[in-house]
Amino acid sequence: MRRGKGRRLREFGRRHGTLLTVVGSLGTAAALAIVLAGQRDEFTFALKSVGMWTLVVAVVLQIVALLSRSEAWHLSVEAAGGTVERRVLFRASSMQVLGSVLNSQLGVAARIAALRRSSPSVCPQVPTLIAAEFPILAVEATLAALASFTLVGPLGLPWWLPVIAFAVFATASAGLRKLALRTGRELWRGLAVLRTRTGGTRVIGLVLVAVFSQIFRNWLLLHAVGVDASFLDAIALLIAVAVLGQLPIGPTTGAAAAVLILGSNGVAAVAATGVLLTVTGTVGGLCFAAWAGADHLWTRTRGDVQDAAARAAATSSS
Repeated sequence: MRRGKGRRLREFGRRHGTLLTVVGSLGTAAALAIVLAGQRDEFTFALKSVGMWTLVVAVVLQIVALLSRSEAWHLSVEAAGGTVERRVLFRASSMQVLGSVLNSQLGVAARIAALRRSSPSVCPQVPTLIAAEFPILAVEATLAALASFTLVGPLGLPWWLPVIAFAVFATASAGLRKLALRTGRELWRGLAVLRTRTGGTRVIGLVLVAVFSQIFRNWLLLHAVGVDASFLDAIALLIAVAVLGQLPIGPTTGAAAAVLILGSNGVAAVAATGVLLTVTGTVGGLCFAAWAGADHLWTRTRGDVQDAAARAAATSSS
């Protein structure tokens, strides 16, 4: 009975994902407006106190995170047997930016669909591409579990919960390593990057670059609005954003996470930080997507010119 009910709920979520995100975003925005009631001036002042160069650096850090994670995906897809050019894969990866505005799962689906559509002959099958995400997600989840002690104070969690979380994700990562050694199924091929120490180490290194870029962006914006936040606070905020990003609350994720974790430091200032996280993250993502669109157009134009030149040469020789 419960299983059938759960299946119906998942089906409803798939069919009405956009509606749920709109409703969730409006509801969260309304809740934030209530929390910020009477603090409009402080909120506005916090936003205006951030210099342009700070915002530029925050956008650059977001782009670095996107590029690092895209390269990690490239390594994973390549190890799984894909021969997609790096620039083509990066263009597909940029599609995640547009989908993630609504929901993180939608972003992953958009990226995989874009890659399959652009390079069907040299790209692994969908199950393999889905599995190729697992090594990256496993590293991110293990790092989040390792740093989850930063949530103990803000959320009043029991001290032993981070220990259990780390043990669970570390065990799951070890399980992925064993599955990666299996062959014969499309799903296991997606884990091939874990079969060698070098491949796994490179993925871990790239994910670390992406994660620390996000942490520094959090820390930078928190201090820019006047919040005396520590590096651990910035880590806690990143984890909260990642967790709340699984919910259908869309662009309000950043502000909601900031208020939830650091609201005791001043609701107006931390809410402003959340807004700036969303804005700089979106701008960084749009810059990535703009490059992808320009590169696609340039590649297509160059191909048309080369084809025209080849036809002209063939005509003149005949």
